[in-house]
Amino acid sequence: MRRISVLVTVLVVMMLFSFGSAAQVPEFKLGNEVLLEKHLDLLKGKRIGLITNQSGVNSEGVSLIDVFSKHPGINLVALYSPEHGIDGIAKAGEWVESQIHPILKIPVYSLYGKTRMPSESMLKNVDILVFDMQDVGSRTYTYMSTLNYCMAAAKNYGKSILVLDRPNPVGGVIVDGPMMEKPYISFVGVDNLPMAHGMTAGELALFFNRKINADLLVVTMEGWTRNMLWQDTGLKWVQTSPNIPDLESLFGYMATGIGEGTGVFQADKFKWIGGRGINAEQYAALLNSAGLTGVTFIPETRGEAGGVRLRITDYYSFNPAKTGFYALGYAFSLGNFNVPKSTPNNVVMFDKIMGTNKIGQYLEQKLSPQEIEKRYQPELNTFKAEREKYLIYDYQSRRGFLLNTRDIAVIVRGVPVIFDTPPHVDSNNRLMVPVRAITEAMGANVHWNPVARDIIISRNSDVIKLTINSNKVYVNGEEKFMDTKPVINNQRTLVPARYVGEYFGAFVQWDPIQKKVTID
Repeated sequence: MRRISVLVTVLVVMMLFSFGSAAQVPEFKLGNEVLLEKHLDLLKGKRIGLITNQSGVNSEGVSLIDVFSKHPGINLVALYSPEHGIDGIAKAGEWVESQIHPILKIPVYSLYGKTRMPSESMLKNVDILVFDMQDVGSRTYTYMSTLNYCMAAAKNYGKSILVLDRPNPVGGVIVDGPMMEKPYISFVGVDNLPMAHGMTAGELALFFNRKINADLLVVTMEGWTRNMLWQDTGLKWVQTSPNIPDLESLFGYMATGIGEGTGVFQADKFKWIGGRGINAEQYAALLNSAGLTGVTFIPETRGEAGGVRLRITDYYSFNPAKTGFYALGYAFSLGNFNVPKSTPNNVVMFDKIMGTNKIGQYLEQKLSPQEIEKRYQPELNTFKAEREKYLIYDYQSRRGFLLNTRDIAVIVRGVPVIFDTPPHVDSNNRLMVPVRAITEAMGANVHWNPVARDIIISRNSDVIKLTINSNKVYVNGEEKFMDTKPVINNQRTLVPARYVGEYFGAFVQWDPIQKKVTID
């Protein structure tokens, strides 16, 4: 068992293994299942307030409301519902009234009506709050804002809060988009996060708690690792809100739903994006040539609006947040759209969603998506380093082994290398590292050929050519073979550290005690 303390106690029920060792991944279990199997004592003798909705189910699809209300050892006294209500059918932004549960005859307090934070009266008959709702992985989705507000209320009124962890359905790897700035924090962006945070509800609770300092406990999942998408859990998707009924809508949410108030809009439940005046064919051509992996853009006109339908071809390499900013940037290059403007007394929804007014300025300046991405990258990289403090789960190889690589250090000529995408150990037990960071640390240059998918690394008179998904490599023209292959992961090209180092004549050594790779 691994115990993490970030001003809270975390129940981490997962096994960790060092680099080079392997064990079968445990059976996947949700936090609510781990609670009932191993930690029911946390609820013993306490009056429970459950923060949930229709997405708060176990692996069999049974509502936690039903599970708790029928359990003889659990005293469920109140329910709390987020945006869309306890059953998830209210429209986006529609207020929901509090009510008495028709069967259980206990209060269902709405946290998306007259108040969004539980009041003292809502909590007076409760000893502990339990949170169990499914997030979608985006900063703008308000269920995690409800978690934040409930943590603050728990702190204010002397209550404990227990978070039952669930998967980030788009995975725990992709971290992308502009950072939320303080003036733009709102209920659609409750803390200083990027658009895609790559964290679970439990990890976000730890992150939120750096400011709140609530009496927080997280019951973790078993068998979940950062590389897992929703499809890997074996769970059936439960509609989280009216416009996210299925996985295509889930993965399209950040990619299409970011043009609020500009005239660039989403349709067909986040599966299409476009606007009036856009030539659909030109729009599709721009997006298809942008190097966005895992997705193809199909031109499609809807009335007077030209746009594209997203066809996700590889969910693992698809980056929804990055795709969204490219889709928005190219739309502005083709159409006549306006950026809504915030004032000191009114922050417009567009800026709330972006987390800043800078994106609107970049769009008005006609900056390319590539330039916009470059502009928000420094703050994003700072967050990635801060985020590491709050992560609970580790990475998994494609063969189904659990490997702890987060603490591996890579030292080149005595200097630690900082990666914007974590290294990982592949199924051939090779440490894969982002190519640009490792080559620049070695004093080499790297060139990417997107047509042939070749990686050409040169230093002085030495030239190495590798190809994505090929174990063939050319070293100064001489053909050689590796026991692994370069890959693209999280929009980054990863290469085997040992081979790249040795092909340049370096000495590569692995220290299993210190978990350190040195290249000299």
